[in-house]
Amino acid sequence: MLAVILALIVAFFAGMEGILDQFQFHQPIIACSLIGLVTGHPVEGLMLGGQLQIIALGWMNIGAAVAPDAALASVASAILVCMKGSSVSTGIAIAIPLAVAGQVLTIFVRSLTVGLAHGADSQAKKGSFRGVETMHLTALMLQGLRILIPAALIMAVPSSAVMTALHAIPPVITNGLQVAGGFIVAVGYAMVINMMATPQVWPFFFLGFALAAVSELNLIAMGIIGLVIALVYLQLSPQFNKNSNNGGGSSNGGDPIDDILNDY
Repeated sequence: MLAVILALIVAFFAGMEGILDQFQFHQPIIACSLIGLVTGHPVEGLMLGGQLQIIALGWMNIGAAVAPDAALASVASAILVCMKGSSVSTGIAIAIPLAVAGQVLTIFVRSLTVGLAHGADSQAKKGSFRGVETMHLTALMLQGLRILIPAALIMAVPSSAVMTALHAIPPVITNGLQVAGGFIVAVGYAMVINMMATPQVWPFFFLGFALAAVSELNLIAMGIIGLVIALVYLQLSPQFNKNSNNGGGSSNGGDPIDDILNDY
């Protein structure tokens, strides 16, 4: 019974961390390891979390695009492996459809929290700090319950029933979610581009696409090139150097980034 309670606590924090990103409890390597630890199967939890973490490295929210839910995939697959006796390979196989199901859940919960955000605005107009905090904590707890409730259901039913339920989802729904997800990704990238759409940034935007076509460059090389270009741009652009002194040192009221660079 203690293992069940502790696993549900991990699930609750993993759901909240899927939004907060503060302590990374929702990451597979942490969530699966914690569930494996509290259930007495640390090796299986760590092996499952390590392999799922490699898959989840490419999952991230960009703009309005919502990535597959790593929290539900991690918690649910860890429960199946560490508490239901499933193999690690089975846990990995079931993690992907669970992540898609979690993606639907998080979109649903985020839609609910829109009303809470408006409620927080109303409380702010009244000058009620307690009301704003209550709305904020309620929205956060909904995200925790988003993982806790499915985790409790998975504990209560056999693993075969979970697989049957996932396979029972009609293809029209799964295909529709894939198409909608593609649209959301496009909208998310468009939002990011809209924020960075300035004459100074557009050349670097297209340069990134050109460099990405060079297959010999990996992400580390691309990051180093981007950092070097940014530093050179800050040093040469009049926009960041128009207030600097001729004698070097601090710019005395210039751009803060330029002040930091001059100190070094």
